[in-house]
Amino acid sequence: MKILVDYRENETEVIKVISAKIISEFLIEIEFNDGVKRVLDFKPFLLKSLHPSISKYLNHQVFERFEITDGNLNWNDYELIFPVWDLYKGEL
Repeated sequence: MKILVDYRENETEVIKVISAKIISEFLIEIEFNDGVKRVLDFKPFLLKSLHPSISKYLNHQVFERFEITDGNLNWNDYELIFPVWDLYKGEL
C-alpha cells in the first residue's frame, strides 16, 4: 500500500513588497505579491522618533530614497526598515 501526501496544501505564501511609490510627502503606496495595496503615512512614526538616525528621514529628499530589497521596503542599506507584516496590516 502506498500513501501519498500533498504537503503543498499547507504551504503559505511569503508576503513581499513588489512595488512602492511616493503618493505625496510621506505617503507611500505599497503593493504586495498577493495583489493587496496599502497607502501608509510614515510621518507620524518619524515625528515620534527622537533618534537622529530615524528623524533624519523627515527630510523628504532623504525619505524618498528607499528601495525594495528582498521583498522589504528598505532605506539606506537597512538603516530604516519595517516588518513586512506590519506594512501589510497598515500599522507602523
